Amino acid sequence: MSNYRHHSGGGYCGIEIRDMHPRISQNFTYVSSCVKYMIFMLNFIFWLFSGLLLGIGLYAFMDKWESTGWVRLETVYDVILNISLVMMIAGIVIFVVSFAGCLGALRENTCLLKFYSMCLLLFFLLEMAIAIMGFVFPQNMNSFLEDKFTDKIIHSYRDDPDLQNFIDFAQKEFKCCGLSNVGYQDWSKNEYFNCSSPSVEKCGVPYSCCINATDISSGLVNIMCGYGVQEHSVAAASKRIWTSGCIEIVRVWAERNLYAIAGIALGIALIQLFVIYLAKTLEGQIELQKSRWSA
Repeated sequence: MSNYRHHSGGGYCGIEIRDMHPRISQNFTYVSSCVKYMIFMLNFIFWLFSGLLLGIGLYAFMDKWESTGWVRLETVYDVILNISLVMMIAGIVIFVVSFAGCLGALRENTCLLKFYSMCLLLFFLLEMAIAIMGFVFPQNMNSFLEDKFTDKIIHSYRDDPDLQNFIDFAQKEFKCCGLSNVGYQDWSKNEYFNCSSPSVEKCGVPYSCCINATDISSGLVNIMCGYGVQEHSVAAASKRIWTSGCIEIVRVWAERNLYAIAGIALGIALIQLFVIYLAKTLEGQIELQKSRWSA
């Protein structure tokens, strides 16, 4: 749009044309500082968290190595059930992805931002797949976990201190014993609790299966409270220990708290989608700024 003005007099007569479009300042940038530093701060927090996770996992792994002298990593199940190793792997993955997000936003690097948003999208799709399998096909998920992990977890109970502590914690918190639908009888698959074992724990279960493992008067834990219960019927054993398997108990707990779990999962999914949106927005702004420079 132009503004026309006549000039006359003084021997000069003409028209002045003024351009009404404001010129873009040389300091103008399409890149939003708000979006840029929001991505940076979010990823910086996760970067610090990943360092903490990696440090704890490494410390636990080295402590286990020094105490046992070996770590079994023969199959993929050995890796999955090794909690310290899982923490280290998760820490490394989060460290790399969050570092890419931090550096990509700070340096306005589109390659790093594309890598970052692609990783977040893969995480989102993986989480959605697991959620769908868990909520739409709960029985199939139960069967899969029982078939693939019961024997491995039961066999490794005494071999891995971290796994042992995790199983004891789960059995006490969810008031269950064993994993599969046979419940406390799962412990017959462990070489220490098997009835043919020469150990004093034969035909027993871990103390974490006991209904009253802690003595009220002394406050001490009775680690022998589960000895010999495999020889009893379910009715008799239920007076001393929890008899149901943990997988089924956790499934029932999840169904009772379905709305809370769904709400948390939805919140996490929306946050991930929002961060992906921010990353793609920043990427588009950087490309627009580059096209302005090249014009």
